[in-house]
Amino acid sequence: MADLKKLAIKLGTDGPHKVLATSRMIKILYNGSYILQTTNAVFCWEHPFYPQFYVSRKELEASSKQVGLSIIEGEMYKSDDGTEVGKQLKLEVGGKSIDKVVAFSDSLSGDAEPLAGLVKIDFDSVDAWFEEDTPVFVHPKDPFKRVDIVASKRPIRVSVDGQVVAETSMSSHLYETMLPTRFYMPFTALDPSVLRPSKTRTRCPYKGEAEYYSVEVNGQLHEDIIWYYRTPTLESGPIVGLVCFYNEKVDIELDGKMLDRPDTHFGKSKPSENKKPSIV
Repeated sequence: MADLKKLAIKLGTDGPHKVLATSRMIKILYNGSYILQTTNAVFCWEHPFYPQFYVSRKELEASSKQVGLSIIEGEMYKSDDGTEVGKQLKLEVGGKSIDKVVAFSDSLSGDAEPLAGLVKIDFDSVDAWFEEDTPVFVHPKDPFKRVDIVASKRPIRVSVDGQVVAETSMSSHLYETMLPTRFYMPFTALDPSVLRPSKTRTRCPYKGEAEYYSVEVNGQLHEDIIWYYRTPTLESGPIVGLVCFYNEKVDIELDGKMLDRPDTHFGKSKPSENKKPSIV
């Protein structure tokens, strides 16, 4: 709850990174009830990386009368100068409740004004979110980002510590907004003798749940530098069963040219250590 309070005060004082209204039907499922169905939700970027859904408190209160939802006010959150920025709420339906909820004050001004009267419900606290009738996986997708996957015959060679571990002339290049191009290739392009199975799993709203391999070269284990999707999302279907290396951690030669290693947060940590970004 301490992080929720810090988030509320931060956003209620400084405002969000940006907001965008959406006409999509957003549905929130909790304990067997759709506690809210609205076409007036707002994309709120608490940080620059991806948004969350915020909803109208008035609509939530109106919906509560129809679905048997109780809304109980908790701690008042104030900025450093004593101005009320919001309140913690507890939502209860069918004897089950969640309390990672903040309702922003109607009187917010300045950079925080776009949040006035809105409610943040912790994404993972409810059973499911839907855009229209499609489940939202991991977190809401950024409407300003997209994924393009194109087939290529340009030859690719991947090396780890100077040893070639993959080579192919058939690949799929995945372009995801603001991320390095990822090169997906058939499993048979890999040198199977260097592969070591990994228990690591990560999830992406655009691609699905990823599984990993580590690579052992010259007695050195390079953890979780290959990933693949057994059951990708529909939009990323072309990469099903293909494998991909972290450009940040290996040497990739494309069409005879050695590529620079991109500088991203993926190169500074293991997938198992990746945490959701936060502004607090």
